[in-house]
Amino acid sequence: MKLTRRQFITGVGGGTLGAVLAAACGVPEDELLMQSKVGMPEDVVTGLDNWYATMGNSYATGEGLVVRVMEGRAKKIEGNVDYPVNRGTHSARSEALLQDLYHPDRLKAPMARVGERGEGNWEEIGWSDAMSRVAHQLEQIKAARKNREVVMVTSPSVSHAGLVSERFMSEYRGTKIAYETLENTNLRSVIKNLFEQDRLPDIDIDNSDYVLSFGADFLDTWISPVRYSRGYGEFRQGGHHRGKLVHVDSRFSMTGANADELIYIQPGREGLLALSIAQVIIDEGLGDSKAAASLTGEGQIDINQWAPDKVAEIVGVSAETIKHVAREFASKDHPVAFGGGLAGAHTNGKANLTAIFSLNYLVGSVNNPGGLIFNPAPPTPELQEVENNLNIGSMSDWRDLVRDMEDGKVQALLIDGPDLAYGLPEAIGFKEASYNVPLIFSFANTINETSAMADLILPANCSLEDWGTDVPMAGPGYQVVGFQQPVVRPFFEDRGEELGTKSVPDALMGIASNLGIDLGLEGSTFKDVVENGARQLFELGRGSVKAGDFRAFWTGVLQRGGWWDTTSTVSSLKPAVKQLSEQIADPEFAGPDGLDTFNLIPFSSSSLGEGENAHLPWMQSMPDPVTSVTWQTWIEINIKTAEELQITEGDVVKVLSAQGTGKTSREGINVLAYPHPAIPPGVVSIPIGQGHTQGGRYSKDRGANVMSILSSKLDQETGSLAWASTKVKLEKVDEWKRLPKFENSKPDLARDSDHRIIKITPLNETH
Repeated sequence: MKLTRRQFITGVGGGTLGAVLAAACGVPEDELLMQSKVGMPEDVVTGLDNWYATMGNSYATGEGLVVRVMEGRAKKIEGNVDYPVNRGTHSARSEALLQDLYHPDRLKAPMARVGERGEGNWEEIGWSDAMSRVAHQLEQIKAARKNREVVMVTSPSVSHAGLVSERFMSEYRGTKIAYETLENTNLRSVIKNLFEQDRLPDIDIDNSDYVLSFGADFLDTWISPVRYSRGYGEFRQGGHHRGKLVHVDSRFSMTGANADELIYIQPGREGLLALSIAQVIIDEGLGDSKAAASLTGEGQIDINQWAPDKVAEIVGVSAETIKHVAREFASKDHPVAFGGGLAGAHTNGKANLTAIFSLNYLVGSVNNPGGLIFNPAPPTPELQEVENNLNIGSMSDWRDLVRDMEDGKVQALLIDGPDLAYGLPEAIGFKEASYNVPLIFSFANTINETSAMADLILPANCSLEDWGTDVPMAGPGYQVVGFQQPVVRPFFEDRGEELGTKSVPDALMGIASNLGIDLGLEGSTFKDVVENGARQLFELGRGSVKAGDFRAFWTGVLQRGGWWDTTSTVSSLKPAVKQLSEQIADPEFAGPDGLDTFNLIPFSSSSLGEGENAHLPWMQSMPDPVTSVTWQTWIEINIKTAEELQITEGDVVKVLSAQGTGKTSREGINVLAYPHPAIPPGVVSIPIGQGHTQGGRYSKDRGANVMSILSSKLDQETGSLAWASTKVKLEKVDEWKRLPKFENSKPDLARDSDHRIIKITPLNETH
C-alpha cells in the first residue's frame, strides 16, 4: 500500500491506521540510529522530518506527545491527539523538554566526588567503574547489615522504571520511598477512606454543569492541569450546557481568575464551609435523603452547628453566599465538588478534604457522569505490583528518615530524581543530616542541591532519549498505559560506552548484576523490560491496539503513544456513605505573633513547578499567567496593605518566619514586592521554584526559596506537611529592583530618587 508522507503522518496522528498497517510502515531502524553532528555534510541533510510518539512527565499525570525530528535532532513538541489524557494539547513544560535535551549544563559522564562533601569538586569516571563502586559499597553494607541500611528515594511513578527500582530494593532488602514536594498524602487518604479507592479519581469536568472547587488550582498546576483545562473547555463550550465554576480559595490563582464566582475564605476553614453547604442542602431537603441520613449518622450529628449564620464570621464568607452556593450546587443535574492543594495544606487538611468530597454523596456525583469517575487498577500484574508497593512518603516519614540519618542508621542514600535538599523545609534539617550518611549516590541530569551532596553522580538520560511507560496518576476513568520511546539517540553517545548518560533502570540492572541479584525481569536491558510489558498487554487481546502478532502490536503501541481500553471501567461501584465527623479542628499556625503578621501561602509555579524546571531558560522566561512576572521571586500582597506599609512594586521585602536553620532563620528571604488588587488582606503569596544554590547558569543564585522558611507543622491525622501553616512578618529593605515582567514593569512611569512614581501627564491633556 503506497502512501504519501502527508497521508501517513495524518493517519498516525489521528490514530486511524491499524497496527498491521503501522507494522508495514514502521520506523526504519536507520532513522532511530541517526544522530546529527555539528558538521554534518550538506548531502546528508534531507530537509525531511519525522514525528515520533512518546511521553512527557511534567506533572503528576503525564502527557502524550509527538516530537518532530529532522536529521536526528528533536525540533518541536506537540500533544498527541490520540492520548486519552491530553488529546492533542500539551503544556509549556513538555515543550521545554527540548531544552532539557540540549542543555549546556547537562552531566556528560559519571562524576565522583573529590575532596569534602558539598564542596563541588568532581572528576569524571567511566560507567563500569561507577557501577562497580556502587555495587561494591552496597555489598559491604549488606554484609554488615547495619540498622536501616540503604534507602532509595524516587518520584511517584506507576511504571516499568518503578518496577525495576522496586525489584532492586526488594531483592536488596532496602527501603524505597517516593517524594512529592507539595504532597498529596491527605488527598489520597481521603479518597481511600471515603470511596475505598487506591487511585485518584478522574474529575469529569467535561460533562459537569457545576464545578465547586476548594483550593485546587486545577487550571494551572494541580495534578493534571492539561487534562482539566481540556475538560474545562468542554465545560464552558459544550453543546448541551455551559457550566458554572465556583472556586473557593485564600489566594488569587489562575483557577480563581477563570471562575464565575471566586469566594475568598479564611485559610484552613475550607472544610467548615463545606459542612455549612451540606447543612443547607440537608436542612432544606435538596439532596439525596438516604445519603443525608448516612452522613449525619441517622440524625445523631447536630448539623445546625454548621448553619451559615453560625459559621459565616469564622470562615470569612457571608451566610447569603453559603446559602446560594448550596442551593445552586444541589439544583444542578451534574455537579461535582472537589478539593486539593491549599485546602489540604493545613493541620486539619484531611478533615477539610473529607467534608469537601462528601458533598458529592448528597448530589449523586459519585462515579456518575459529570462527577468523580473512579479509575480501575493497572492492566498487568507487573504494574499492579508497582502500584501496591508505591510508598509515597508523608512529611512525618521524612522527619523519621532525617532522624535516622542524624543517628547514623542510614548507611547509603540512592536518590533518583527528587531534590530533597531544596524541597524539604529547612527546619527539618535534611541537608545537615546528609553529612552523617556515609554514602550518597545520585541519578541526575544536572547538578542540583541534593546531587551536590552526593559522593557519586550517575548521569541520567533525558526523557526524549529514553524508554519508559506511565500509568496516569489520575487516569481518564479507564485503563491507560503510556509508552515512552527515545526519539533521538543519547546526546553524548559519541563519548563512548564508558562516558555519556544512561537510563536509570539500565544502570540499576547493571548494579544488580554486579551484586549477583536476580531481579526476575525478562531481558537484559530496560528496553526489553518495556517490550515485555507491551507483550503482556498484547496477550490481553483487548484495547486500542490489536494485531495478529506481537511485532505488529509493538509497532502500533509505539506509534499511538500507548495502550488504553475504554471498556475497562469501574462502572458498578457505589461505595457506602461514610458518616461525617462532628467537628473539624481549628487550623494551627506557626510563626511570629501580632497584628502585623500574614498567612504565607506558597504556590507551585506554572513554569518552574516546585523547582524542577528552574534550570530551563524557556521556563524562567515564561510569564506567570496572573502577574506576568519572569526570572524572579515575588511576593503578592494586598494593594491597600502595601500602601499602608509604603511598599511599592519592585521594593525588596524581607520575609521572616520562625523557621529555618542558621542563616535562613536569622535573615529570612528577600523577594520583590508585587502589590496585588485581588489578593485578600492578611495573606501573602510566594511562588515556589527559585532560590537554587546549584542547578546551572540559569537557576543558580536567582530569587529565593520559599520552602526554606516554611513551618514543619503536620496534619494532625496523616502526618502530611501543612505547608500553608506558616505565619510571617514583612520588613521593607532599603532597596528597589525593577520587577521583570513579560510586558516590562511600568515603562511609562518615571520614578524619583526614592522610587516614588512621578505622575505622567497623558498626551490628550493640555499643559
